[in-house]
Amino acid sequence: MTLTAKTLTAKPATQRLRITLRGAVQGVGFRPFVYRLATELSLTGWVLNSSAGLVVEVEGPSEQLSRFEKRLEQERPKASVVTVRESAWLTAKGSTRFEILASDHDSGKTVNVLPDLATCNDCREELFNPANRRFEYPFTNCTNCGPRYTIVVDIPYDRPNTTMRDFVLCPACREEYQNPSNRRFHAQPNACPICGPKLDGTIEDAAEALLQGEIVALKGIGGFQLLADARNRDAVARLRQRKHREEKPFALMMPSLEMARSYCEISPAEVQLLESQAAPIVLLRPKGGTDIAPNVAHCSPYLGVMLPYSPLHHLLMQECRFPLIATSGNRSDEPIAIANDEAVVRLKDIADHFLMHDRPIVRACDDSVVRLTRGRAGILRRARGFAPLGIHVGQNLPPVLAVGGHLKNTVAIGVGEDVFLSQHIGDLETVEARQAFERAIDDLCRLYSFKPEVVACDLHPDYASTQWAEKSGLPLIRVQHHQAHVAACAAENNARGAYLGVSWDGTGYGLDGAIWGGEFFHVEDNQFERIAHLRPFGLPGGDAAVREGWRSAASLVYAALGRDSVFLESTGNAVADARVIYMLERGINVVPTTSVGRLFDAVASLVGVARQNRFEGQAAMLLENEIGPLRIEEAYPLKSGDWGPLIVAVIADKRAGVAVPVIAARFHNALVNWILEVAAKAGLKQIVFSGGVFQNRYLTEHAAAALESRGFDVYTHQQVPPNDGGIALGQVVMSGRQ
Repeated sequence: MTLTAKTLTAKPATQRLRITLRGAVQGVGFRPFVYRLATELSLTGWVLNSSAGLVVEVEGPSEQLSRFEKRLEQERPKASVVTVRESAWLTAKGSTRFEILASDHDSGKTVNVLPDLATCNDCREELFNPANRRFEYPFTNCTNCGPRYTIVVDIPYDRPNTTMRDFVLCPACREEYQNPSNRRFHAQPNACPICGPKLDGTIEDAAEALLQGEIVALKGIGGFQLLADARNRDAVARLRQRKHREEKPFALMMPSLEMARSYCEISPAEVQLLESQAAPIVLLRPKGGTDIAPNVAHCSPYLGVMLPYSPLHHLLMQECRFPLIATSGNRSDEPIAIANDEAVVRLKDIADHFLMHDRPIVRACDDSVVRLTRGRAGILRRARGFAPLGIHVGQNLPPVLAVGGHLKNTVAIGVGEDVFLSQHIGDLETVEARQAFERAIDDLCRLYSFKPEVVACDLHPDYASTQWAEKSGLPLIRVQHHQAHVAACAAENNARGAYLGVSWDGTGYGLDGAIWGGEFFHVEDNQFERIAHLRPFGLPGGDAAVREGWRSAASLVYAALGRDSVFLESTGNAVADARVIYMLERGINVVPTTSVGRLFDAVASLVGVARQNRFEGQAAMLLENEIGPLRIEEAYPLKSGDWGPLIVAVIADKRAGVAVPVIAARFHNALVNWILEVAAKAGLKQIVFSGGVFQNRYLTEHAAAALESRGFDVYTHQQVPPNDGGIALGQVVMSGRQ
């Protein structure tokens, strides 16, 4: 008898299939889901959590195994994120049942730690059901929701590896925890009023304090929040004064989506973001004529709105049926307080009332900030709900630690083909912030048993992150700031082959020692060629010009129109102008820059929108906001990045009484046209946008639309911020290529 190749390779009727899933696959109810699916299909075998992910072995008829694979992909838990799936056929073992095995702690740690998840619908219904044993219990959760990242001490994600280990489960909670058919099966924070965490104080007292105009410090999921009645102008003013936060907008928590709609214009896509498991702060356009105090958003064209995302928030907002300010529990430039004793000391001069609990928080995690751009979500601050989900980059990475930049700092590690990015740490301006930065490094490395062999840092010698890297004792890889920006965006979008990287921001140390910020790179085979940039100009006073945009305006006017025009056009501060002109004439303390961010500052100052930045990017934000609904195609000249004719035209329009919205639109359109000009010359189909300037919605959307209409593929950030919060990802990726 002659056997065909098909006969030789035919699979036996009973087979065994091993599936390994890597990513965010623990703490989401994956094991009970697999158990239910396998038993429904009459398959035998086992499932377990390992330090590398979720491992399943199933045995049975081949057609049933095929159904299992298909349904595993289609019906897996909503909160799970699978980055890698590996399958292997094994010899059948004759197993007689399906089991959930104890976790395997021996393999290398590459599993994603899941972010903290907003309260699910089932838990919310229990919370407000008087017949339920968890009625009004502020710490209810299940495998579909609740704290994860902020309570996990080690992985695998099991209760003994969380801060819930000291809360002994009562018989009822233990039965839920051990029952594979229960949605609380191995829900590590599982608890109830009998055995779980408890409040120190009452929700009713906190609500009454808010109604009386007091500031309340509430211990949330990832640290303390400062709350105040957003309708009470005096309360908002006191919070600003005590927190040392002059003008930066405050975020709001609304009791419900319905109330949020009464205050803001909300699209269906924005509804999805608000109600998502991440439950971030979403930047929304406000409606006019509401009772929100004007000093909440201050100068921002947006309201940052979130919905209640924990049972404690839901219960508080049931008592407070009005918008609350919900901002980080800290003073400006300091880390968030997470421990009760710490909060009482650090926030005693800010808060009038405290509402705390006894569930420990391992690490601070701020609220994430998201905005729709180009019809899709773009993260502006990556923290609760997103961190520390891994970003799969599709290249094998060395064991590198990246320490990010100086502002909006995050740190990251490369493990296999994944980059694990920390939560938002913030600006490294204070001792406390630098201590938080060091804790984040230790924390990330400990959580993944990660031992870096090299550290990647920015070129800037004065960054606190760079200085830490230099003292670490590890080999250094110094990565240019703007190259890291575009590498991060290309990596998260899986852009392959050659591309044009457009990296625009406020400041970054250039390869020539100047301050860059208006750069174009031809990127191919891991090589970056700087092919265009903004015409350099001087920053009189160096860092002072970052805060005081009128200095950049004086410099540009001086170069374009001469000394006398500076007094006529820039700041109205003759003494300051004379001092700046003295610097410019003699080249004293004048730092060269190619920064588009500083160009924004200058134009904002020239047209009277903003003389200075009281927080990063303020002037640029105000200038964009001036455009409003205006849509014109006219543009100022900016050929080859030469701002000279543009400045002359801006001043001419200002003198002629042209409306500020028209000037602002013509300026933005000039930047769009410059991108089109360089893209046409570069001849590369793929265009990558990165850097803080691309937080500008008008610029990003108009530039992307113009490029795409000409056949280009445009990539913008979605998983990490375009600002310096994404720098660490780019540093890891570039280190791997070096």
